[in-house]
Amino acid sequence: MADYRVPREDMQFLLQDVFRVDQDWARFSALSEVDMDMASAIIDEAAKLAESLIAPHARAADEEGVSYNDSVVTTPANYRENYQQLAAGGWVGVTANPEFGGMGLPKVVSAQYEEMLCAADISFSLYPGLTAGAIITIDAYASDELKQLYLPKMTSGEWTGTMCLTEPHAGTDLGIIRTKAEPHEDGTFAISGTKIFITGGEHDLTDNIVHLVLAKLPDAPAGSKGISLFLVPKFLPDADGNVGERNAVKCGSIEHKMGIHASATCVMNFDGAKGWLVGEPHQGLPAMFTMMNYERLGVGIQGLGAAARSYQNALEYAQDRLQGRGAKATRQPEKEADPLIVHGDIRRMLLTMKAFVEGGRAFSTYVGQQLDIAKYSEDPAEKARADALVALLTPIAKAFITDTGFEATVIGQQIFGGHGYVREWGQEQLVRDCRIAQIYEGTNGIQALDLLGRKVAGSQGELVKPLLEDIQALLAEPEAELAAEYEQLGKAVQRAQAVTETVLQQVAGGDENIINSVAVEYLHLLGYVTYGYLWLRMAKSAQPLVGERPYLASKIKTAKFYMARLLPRVESLAAAIEDGSQSLYLHELGEF
Repeated sequence: MADYRVPREDMQFLLQDVFRVDQDWARFSALSEVDMDMASAIIDEAAKLAESLIAPHARAADEEGVSYNDSVVTTPANYRENYQQLAAGGWVGVTANPEFGGMGLPKVVSAQYEEMLCAADISFSLYPGLTAGAIITIDAYASDELKQLYLPKMTSGEWTGTMCLTEPHAGTDLGIIRTKAEPHEDGTFAISGTKIFITGGEHDLTDNIVHLVLAKLPDAPAGSKGISLFLVPKFLPDADGNVGERNAVKCGSIEHKMGIHASATCVMNFDGAKGWLVGEPHQGLPAMFTMMNYERLGVGIQGLGAAARSYQNALEYAQDRLQGRGAKATRQPEKEADPLIVHGDIRRMLLTMKAFVEGGRAFSTYVGQQLDIAKYSEDPAEKARADALVALLTPIAKAFITDTGFEATVIGQQIFGGHGYVREWGQEQLVRDCRIAQIYEGTNGIQALDLLGRKVAGSQGELVKPLLEDIQALLAEPEAELAAEYEQLGKAVQRAQAVTETVLQQVAGGDENIINSVAVEYLHLLGYVTYGYLWLRMAKSAQPLVGERPYLASKIKTAKFYMARLLPRVESLAAAIEDGSQSLYLHELGEF
């Protein structure tokens, strides 16, 4: 496997030249001390950690995996030491509230850091990643007493955090969870139940683990409206806030998985464990979704990280591996064969990977910028618009980046040929690790239903408008050198608008099956259009800078490839959507 190299130049280009995020920071009082110099320094320091501390151990950690013995989970060699070094540098609290020791950096910067961790080792990234999400939820909803007790140690990385939602019988349908919360006279609760698929539920990286647990109070209404959120620590803090008595929560077993072997995926048993209510009774799901919205972008970034690593590996291999002869213009007659990269099909695959990786990086940055505007802007209208964009883009970010990320890891494996199928070269690990990102934090099919059902149809198309406005604003200022690309994106946007109207009409007409039937295709269609918008923005920003930064010429050429070879997928997706639900429901149940 090639050594991982953080794409610093591309990250800087996105922040400074494409999205010009420093202009936002200058307007937001909470971010007034953040500037591009600081962001560049953060990226450089984070890159050193990813490249030299974390990435070199990823393959060995995958081979070793985590082990379980009588409720004790042991992580691979180097993990504890590396995690503690990461925590000592303040990297667990990158976006956390400075009041509790966090850096307070904008999401648009932390998105770059998260990509580095995921590209270096997805398994390792999950431990600090889940903790960061738990910090956000506690800071937003918990009492001041809980914040003061838990957030300093979680922000410093001394304690980690989890989110405990899924139960053996309840995955997507959280309304039927059975975990119970019985109130005590002292205001605490006895939490009882079993949660499964809990990432980082037990490990040896830190002395304490803080679980955020969904459970139901005795008087809970039926369904999802009866869910409350509780903070349940592995060890109860003593009078000084340090680790004290063991709580009644233990790991019953760990899962043996296809990928992310070095991440502990646990069955957690709560046997009357002491917990504290976070937020209001029966309002646990909205509170948990505060965490999950950030986590869903984070899962999208996992797909991006795996794809970025796969692209770097495949590119190096294609440049070094001699195999066959290319066209006369590309032949190297002094060698016994030509490198793989001269062949047309290899170029197609590499450019597809490059387009997905750099497009995904732009997309995660775009969503991060909207999250920052929604959080820090002092203009109510601007905040509301950013909130609407986040609502629309979050399911696309989770599903589309991971779907295209998985496609890119498989393409990378294909470029390696047989070497991509054996462990030695590391490509098969990327495929295995990336696969889960399409499944957890709400499967990609569920993301599609959320997008089309709740967001688009639920708003009667209103939530799509801010995205379309951004795209139309770009199209209104065409560049002569990119005339063909502007035309291609313009046609794709018109197709997306027409398809959206068609679906809304079918919903209004009473087709109860239409949302379930075309949601995934619709999410992919919007994903390809959004990537087209971002590729055109990148190409436009790159044009005047090519003279001083020659590497940006590749950015413009890749934009042309995306528009010519990948954006046309919109047409086939639109055709499938326009077919409606009929072809899916021709079969009787017994005919499958």
